[in-house]
Amino acid sequence: MGITKTEMFTDKQNKLATLFKVLGHPARIAILQHIINQKTCICNDLVEELGLAQATISQHLKELKNIGIIQGTIEGKSVCYCIEEKVWQEIQQEFNVFFNQDVKTNQCC
Repeated sequence: MGITKTEMFTDKQNKLATLFKVLGHPARIAILQHIINQKTCICNDLVEELGLAQATISQHLKELKNIGIIQGTIEGKSVCYCIEEKVWQEIQQEFNVFFNQDVKTNQCC
């Protein structure tokens, strides 16, 4: 069996691509912005705030949790989500390294 396409790239390239993919959905950006603005957030607030179905919100939260950018704690019947600051800073650093690369412009462009 052949190698998968992701195995052709470095771990760093795959990690960065995964971050871009997870953050590439506007609902996930809206969820992160809401959590940041509220400092913490209960999932039901997101349903009301974004107007998406509970199942859809839960799926987006799952993807954000999978990359470690948010964490959730159970409070009664609800889950309270917050930004995982260490991971947030690591992602910010990864993006800064990527976007702060010197770009050489060509005359042909």
